[in-house]
Amino acid sequence: MLEFIPDTERLSHIFSQATAPTFFLGAVAGFVSLMAARLSVVMDRARALNAIAEEDQARAHLKTDLDRLRRRARLLSSGILAALRGALCATVLLGILFVTEFVGLGYAYGAGLLFLVATLFVGFALFRFSQEARIGLSETDELQ
Repeated sequence: MLEFIPDTERLSHIFSQATAPTFFLGAVAGFVSLMAARLSVVMDRARALNAIAEEDQARAHLKTDLDRLRRRARLLSSGILAALRGALCATVLLGILFVTEFVGLGYAYGAGLLFLVATLFVGFALFRFSQEARIGLSETDELQ
């Protein structure tokens, strides 16, 4: 039973191995926060455009921007979900690292694959974010 209680040297080793996935999780959290803020702005703009009455001929033409806003929302939502999946993989990786070190296994099975999958998910999220940024600004955004 005492073998399952790690000494300070083993704990130090466990924490040093957890640094990269923890940093990765922090970066993903900031990225998700950024995309969620942008999604909120897009949704607020779409709600404002949907609130324009059909009889308001002076502003009715602004509703043509709704398709672009829907596309932006889809891209951001897809990016957020991909980043969260990457964060989930990194969390599982952290768990594997802790468990394998805690019980004294010599190798963390699947750790490299999990980190690769997490990185691919975040890479896809960055790609979605770049797509959204490319169509993000329009002249109609300046009009109420």
